[in-house]
Amino acid sequence: MRWSHRWGLCLRTGLVLLGALWTCAVMAQTDLQPVPALSSRVVDQTSTLDAVQRNALDDKLAAFEAAHGSQVVVLIVHTTAPEDIASYANRVGNAWKIGRKEVGDGLLLIVAKDDRKVRMEVPKTLEGAIPDLAAKQVIDQAITPRFKQGDFAGGLDAGVEAIMALIRQEALPQPVDAVADADSLARDAWIGVALVDSVIFVIFVAASGWTGAWIVLLCSTVGAMFGAFAWLATGSDAALMGWALGTSFFTFLVVAELRKPKGARVNTVSSGTRSHDTLFSSGAWTSGSSGSSDSGGGGFTSGGGGDFGGGGASGDW
Repeated sequence: MRWSHRWGLCLRTGLVLLGALWTCAVMAQTDLQPVPALSSRVVDQTSTLDAVQRNALDDKLAAFEAAHGSQVVVLIVHTTAPEDIASYANRVGNAWKIGRKEVGDGLLLIVAKDDRKVRMEVPKTLEGAIPDLAAKQVIDQAITPRFKQGDFAGGLDAGVEAIMALIRQEALPQPVDAVADADSLARDAWIGVALVDSVIFVIFVAASGWTGAWIVLLCSTVGAMFGAFAWLATGSDAALMGWALGTSFFTFLVVAELRKPKGARVNTVSSGTRSHDTLFSSGAWTSGSSGSSDSGGGGFTSGGGGDFGGGGASGDW
């Protein structure tokens, strides 16, 4: 009976201790700082940056996001207590869900000014581009040296530049807007090429009849074939356009050389008392010299990404 009484006492004591620990954990959890509202790409709760500095940094991040798709957000708070900065950054990052939902390429840079700590929270998608060692180097070499001098705007700007340089090296999907813009530019360029070809076609027909027209059609067809092969091989509109125009011009030169009478560049045709130089004569086409010239935030929302697995690095100053 004595041993059973002792075991019962130990069990009750253990349950009381577990209950006390659970209560402390719950109370600590309720004392955590609330996650700030995501109102822009630069959220400064300490007024460390003035309006000009904040807007300049926000504009830089917005331009990078428009060009590359990745969202980078800067958060400045007084302190992360009672959490350490790593736990706080991970909680904020997953709550904000920055980065594209289908890619998960949002990066969070947090500064706890009163704690004199900074944290770069890197999502799983970008851990290849920004491993923990690279994140630590950015903090130690670009950010904290300027923070020690009191230059918070300079440190954040240098850190953001280093972060963007690392992300640019990663093969991420292009943003939808950038793809649409590229498609629009390619479409406009092809419309321009078609108009130029049409004008050349009309000029050649007027100058030499259907012989010149067939030459233009031949050059355009060859160029289109090579352009299609280039596009299938590379998937690049630029390659398609380059090969199409290049091979068209090359074919034009080859045909010109083949049809040019030996020892003559320009044929002279006499008709009665009038003579003139022409590019075409009796069905024979020859090259002539011709000049050419070339004319030449508010409302910010996250992308629904997130997926921060604890990657990144912290530092202090």
